[in-house]
Amino acid sequence: MHPNPAFRSDDRDLHEALIAEIGFGMVFLTTPDGPRVAHTPLLSTGDGAVQFHLARGNALTRHLDGAMALAVVNGPDGYVSPRWYADAAQVPTWNYVALELEGRVRRMDQDGLRALLEGLSARHEARIADATPWTMDKIPEPQLRQMMGAIVGFEMEVLAWRPTFKLSQNKPADERTRVAAGLEAEGSPAIAELMRRLVP
Repeated sequence: MHPNPAFRSDDRDLHEALIAEIGFGMVFLTTPDGPRVAHTPLLSTGDGAVQFHLARGNALTRHLDGAMALAVVNGPDGYVSPRWYADAAQVPTWNYVALELEGRVRRMDQDGLRALLEGLSARHEARIADATPWTMDKIPEPQLRQMMGAIVGFEMEVLAWRPTFKLSQNKPADERTRVAAGLEAEGSPAIAELMRRLVP
């Protein structure tokens, strides 16, 4: 989390929207073998928890149940050039959106894992235009059980939400307008759009 409180937001709906929109993150844990990270789809339960699954052989899988872990969701980002400011006495920076989630993790049973997989596929299949959504009932039950045996589901009870929405809030409105235009022109339209939408 960025140390400047100007870049924070307590808007839980905004945090949930970021998880839903990105749908993917990283889970970090210090294991007996040292620090490890896993990359995984994330699904918010809407009541203060996030769910994910890992391959059974992942370096984190056998250590997560009951552990305190950190999950990170990265949103859009973009390099900010000093050339875009009216005042030339500036330095380069980076605008970005990120959400850190700290909490206790528990292993899910097979019913919970199945519900997670159904929820993930339903959410992301709905984003694909002009197609009939894929559903898990397309897989024969014995094959599905075998495939599910290769992964483990987890749920993190989020105890700390640490967001960073670094969108040039520390600059005057006219400077933010120039920065957003520069970011958009240089191929970072998503962070530019958030600057315009989220910063008054």
